[in-house]
Amino acid sequence: MQTTDTVLMIEPIAFGFNEETAKNNYFQTEQKGFDIQFKALSEFKMFVEKLRSKGINVITIKDTLDPHTPDSIFPNNWVSFHRDGKVVLYPMFASNRRVERREDIIETIKKQGFEVAEIDDWSLPETQGHFLEGTGSMIFDHDHKIAYGSVSLRLDENLFREFCEKYGFTPVVFHSFQTVGEERLPIYHTNVMMCVADQFVVICLECIDNELERSKVIETIKNSGKEIIEISEDQMQQFAGNMLQVQNKDGQKFLVMSETAYKSLAKDQIATIEKYCEIIHSDLNTIEVNGGGSARCMLAEVFLPKK
Repeated sequence: MQTTDTVLMIEPIAFGFNEETAKNNYFQTEQKGFDIQFKALSEFKMFVEKLRSKGINVITIKDTLDPHTPDSIFPNNWVSFHRDGKVVLYPMFASNRRVERREDIIETIKKQGFEVAEIDDWSLPETQGHFLEGTGSMIFDHDHKIAYGSVSLRLDENLFREFCEKYGFTPVVFHSFQTVGEERLPIYHTNVMMCVADQFVVICLECIDNELERSKVIETIKNSGKEIIEISEDQMQQFAGNMLQVQNKDGQKFLVMSETAYKSLAKDQIATIEKYCEIIHSDLNTIEVNGGGSARCMLAEVFLPKK
């Protein structure tokens, strides 16, 4: 099944601009002022409230002040929770993000009635400069066992292929770029330019500069039977690719995105999405501007079996 009814979210207590990640996350802009954490927390709480009001199970765990982890609000990069009971820990590019991996978070999820059979720790390659940042860098089509991965500093192609082989996914490898000034630079995470839902895929195809790679991605999506909803690079810059489909306890499906992303969409794009599921959108502006991530980055899907 492509969607889950349970997500993990980390409540920020010291959110802010992360200089380490800004080296290759071109979505980040530092805002000055003492109210960044206050605004981010307010956005976080409103987002959680909207999800819960639709019957989605949200497990919230507070961040810690020590060590300081300004990006902890984006847990899907360091951990994923799988249907077979495995919890995977990933190698992270920024050293101050590596300390986001917390055993107590996994223990809390177990206490919520989920079964953890094994913790599969892939973090060692980060010490050699090789990274694979979870469902930020890999986009899974669970139903068809396909994994889409855009190569960047945060997705090492060899690691990606190794992961896919172990977990039974067919890897679809490509390169995607965004215009920064007058340069075409690699997009830091695949999940800002594409989202795979149960019956459709939202994707910025114009970011895939290589025609052969673009054709391969299009062909793979079409062969999986999903409708392509194409977004422009400008819409991608407004986080229109950073979406996640979830379901509630009754099986009703929703596409989750930020207000910025929603406002960037054209009426026909919204209508196409709403053929398949309801849209949930929430104001995440402070988090997006300073953190360079949006709604999807804040949600770590929990597919673990119930005890």
